[in-house]
Amino acid sequence: MENKLDNCIFCKIAAGQIPSKLIHEDEDLIAFHDINPAAPVHVLIVPREHIATLADCGERHAALLGKMMLLAPKLAQQLGCGYDAEAGAGGFKSLFNTGPDGGQEVYHLHLHVIGGPRPWRGQR
Repeated sequence: MENKLDNCIFCKIAAGQIPSKLIHEDEDLIAFHDINPAAPVHVLIVPREHIATLADCGERHAALLGKMMLLAPKLAQQLGCGYDAEAGAGGFKSLFNTGPDGGQEVYHLHLHVIGGPRPWRGQR
């Protein structure tokens, strides 16, 4: 079987073989700025474990997926696009692209955290 690290850009980033603008790192996850941002704030939350897509996740990944989802609002807040419920202001989009029809380009599970002045206006 081919070593995933040999051809996966996110595995290489997680291993420190390719530089990135890291904003979070722990034993399970890394988060870094997207190199082709779709908005003023666009970061990726990536598990260190190579999992190709969200569709490949099972029950054993529940805690990891939860950790990814809980990290998203923390990073959004840190980067200036957190949601303020009292003011009804701010906010961000969190998104998993899955498979070719879902727009996935890198086949290593990752969560996009996208925010700023509504770059997706008009899209649903």
